[in-house]
Amino acid sequence: MASLYELTGDFLKVREMLFDEDADIEMIENTLDCIDCLFEEKADNYAKILQYINDDISGIKNEMERLKIRKEMLQKRSDRLKQKLKTSMEITGKTKFSTTLYTFSIRKNGGLEPLKIDADIEDIPEQYLIPQPPTINIGAIRKALDEGATLHFAHIEERGTNLSIK
Repeated sequence: MASLYELTGDFLKVREMLFDEDADIEMIENTLDCIDCLFEEKADNYAKILQYINDDISGIKNEMERLKIRKEMLQKRSDRLKQKLKTSMEITGKTKFSTTLYTFSIRKNGGLEPLKIDADIEDIPEQYLIPQPPTINIGAIRKALDEGATLHFAHIEERGTNLSIK
């Protein structure tokens, strides 16, 4: 069976034959019908493959979500058990010891000490604030263009196309 690329090329060749005065119109029509049938069969096969791929994507997405939920559950359980052990070690004063398998200790976190801001942002002097760059308001620009405004810095483009297979 011909490839989609070959069928497209054949269709373009036959279309060129329409402009040839010596070409038999009945032969052109029969050839076009044949190409159409092959093209539609090829399109059906593409749609089947696309459906298989999309089903796999959906299954993978569902499995990823399931694994994400499981990971979060296990992480919470791990954090809870670790916190219980740490609390018990602090209460008993047993903050550093070794067993045959592991060594346990409670240590201060590294890095800078945590900083807590005790005021509202309005009460903080400007020298301690970071100025933010302006952000484009896409919604306002679209609304102005939709209402007929002419803006030298923006325009609405034509929508693209996509393939729909149902």
